[in-house]
Amino acid sequence: MRVEEKWQAVKKQIEQASLKSNHPVTDVTVIAVTKYVTNERAQEAIDAGIIHLGENRPEGLLEKQQSIIGQAVWHYIGTMQTRKVKDVIDHVDYLHSLDRISLAKEIQKRAASPVNCFVQVNVSGEESKQGLFQENAISFIKEIAGYDKVRVVGLMTMAPNTKDQKVLRQCFKNLKALQVEIQNQHFEHAPCTELSMGMSNDFEIAIEEGATFIRVGTALVGE
Repeated sequence: MRVEEKWQAVKKQIEQASLKSNHPVTDVTVIAVTKYVTNERAQEAIDAGIIHLGENRPEGLLEKQQSIIGQAVWHYIGTMQTRKVKDVIDHVDYLHSLDRISLAKEIQKRAASPVNCFVQVNVSGEESKQGLFQENAISFIKEIAGYDKVRVVGLMTMAPNTKDQKVLRQCFKNLKALQVEIQNQHFEHAPCTELSMGMSNDFEIAIEEGATFIRVGTALVGE
């Protein structure tokens, strides 16, 4: 199925979830996760009007950037190795995986201009997940206050791989509560107004719980 057809179906799901939660549909930014698809398939997404693309490897990001024709906003959604920062940081519009001081220091050192970052939070507490534990997120944000190249626009999490909607919903609720708590502290370097949560299997629940960025791969660009 072509991306255009998939996009129409995803848009209907987003509209329904937004209506259900009384959130304006315009509050939701869709990132097409193109990390597993060809350059041609990514181009299809651009042609369908989806300009936000997500990659998780430096090589894949740079290769697609050379191939894509048209306006694109680039999101780095995977774990960022500190040694790779110098190669990609000036090629991304958003980084969704800020989770340690060493990474913030390297961004500060390498970035030509401030980088929009999501602090990754391990809400589920799973050992297999990357990210800060909830109780450490605020202290981390305070610690990077002097890094003027790091702008914390929001929080990101990856929900557990489960079909249990109660578990998923609670995960997203917890991240939303933390985001509001941080936003209310009015940190100059961390407005923290955004929430990056929800993927192909759970983005509707994420939207209902306040997601403003959703990362959709299989349901949108998957073959």
